[in-house]
Amino acid sequence: MPYKLLFVCLGNICRSPSAENIMNHLIEKAELSDHIVCDSAGTGGYHIGSPPDSRMTYAAKLRGITLTGLARQFQVEDFDNFDLILTMDRENYRDVLRLDTANKYLERVRLMCDFCQIFDVQEVPDPYYGGSDGFDYVIEILLDACEGLLNYLINQKKVI
Repeated sequence: MPYKLLFVCLGNICRSPSAENIMNHLIEKAELSDHIVCDSAGTGGYHIGSPPDSRMTYAAKLRGITLTGLARQFQVEDFDNFDLILTMDRENYRDVLRLDTANKYLERVRLMCDFCQIFDVQEVPDPYYGGSDGFDYVIEILLDACEGLLNYLINQKKVI
């Protein structure tokens, strides 16, 4: 049974699909595709069915990563369907846990930046309303956090 990761941001068109696809890229390189499955979602329903933001797609493409997928909204069932839910910022974290009315899933929800190895940041900033530099910065943070996450999963023997 593969270990299931869900990446969550607000609209599911910038940060969380980037994290999902970066993680899939790293998983493939590590030959762990049979052991880890990734998905992404948004806490808001603004962009349901939309592909990743074109500016985010461009920033990822510059690093050899293709962004795929369509936006969807986080659902209560996701708590049972995923082993680890990674939120991009504290607001997403609170919004996800607000749906956990019985407080059963607290240990499954983490901040993405908890896994950063190089960047000393607490949150992945939302680049949506900024310039192209913000998208590049988010990709760099997510590359760092995803590498840290993969190392964590391997070291904790979650995937092998």
